[in-house]
Amino acid sequence: MKTRKLGNDNLEVSALGLGCMRMSFGDTPTDKQEMIDLLHKSVERGITFFDTAEVYGPFTNELLVGEALEPFKGEVVIATKFGFKHGENGPAPGTGLDSRPEQIKRVADESLKRLRVEVIDLFYQHRPDPDVPMAEVAGAVKDLIQAGKVRHFGLSEASAEQIRQAHAVQPVAALQSEYSIWWTAIEQNDVLATVEELGIGLVPYSPLGRGFLTGKITTETTYDSSDIRSRNPRFTSEAIQANQAVVDLLARIGQQHDATPGQIALAWLLAQKPWIAPIPGTRKLHRLDENLGAVNIELTADDLSEIREAMAEINVIGHRY
Repeated sequence: MKTRKLGNDNLEVSALGLGCMRMSFGDTPTDKQEMIDLLHKSVERGITFFDTAEVYGPFTNELLVGEALEPFKGEVVIATKFGFKHGENGPAPGTGLDSRPEQIKRVADESLKRLRVEVIDLFYQHRPDPDVPMAEVAGAVKDLIQAGKVRHFGLSEASAEQIRQAHAVQPVAALQSEYSIWWTAIEQNDVLATVEELGIGLVPYSPLGRGFLTGKITTETTYDSSDIRSRNPRFTSEAIQANQAVVDLLARIGQQHDATPGQIALAWLLAQKPWIAPIPGTRKLHRLDENLGAVNIELTADDLSEIREAMAEINVIGHRY
């Protein structure tokens, strides 16, 4: 497996990571042992970068990842996140945000236990909290780093200015934001330029458009109510039909490389910058293997130009959330 470095502090990870959220959250229920087996096989195939969060479950995803990866302690990088307010049953996207320093430190202590580690490799703020200055957030994580509880500081979906504010207090190793062939907002809002200037790695989530860019989703595809795509505007029948042009483009490029649409979508991201490490999520071994095949695809300058020009003519339908 090829590796990449995130940030300027020697955080080295596999070129493709694994987003673990859907293994226990945001989708139909899974068999725990099957997911543990998949995580083990991921390590066997060279993946060293795993993404989770306390809010996934809540807590169940960290527990799963912690149990599965305990045998590989010291060999893998586990990223988790703080930042959602805790309600009666723990954090949830609907409870609001909470990045107060005392809360960040409480979350870190609990995540360490669930992940079965002595130090959190990469600790992201899940979403910027408008009620807490970024300097205070960065200061809290800096304290955790100095205490030996966290190795690297990360942000997620932060603006260029928020990144600068945090980085001035504690160097940011990685930014996690949605980025894919059909969602390139960070190229237009100065975020991509800012992380490049400051030497911050980029970890794109939903690099396969929540599965759409694999080409396996049609207007006949249905989702259980537990699947977040059942409520996603880009997964209505009308949007799927309208956005098929994106998949057709990926398939056309894929024919030239004996590759699937999903592999081209990932290869496109990997070709953008050497400090980008996408984290596609999957619950199936054959999809994992398909994704890993993207690491060895070398898109040409002509391929990249063709993709850019074609995407400029495609009007993607539906909000991402």
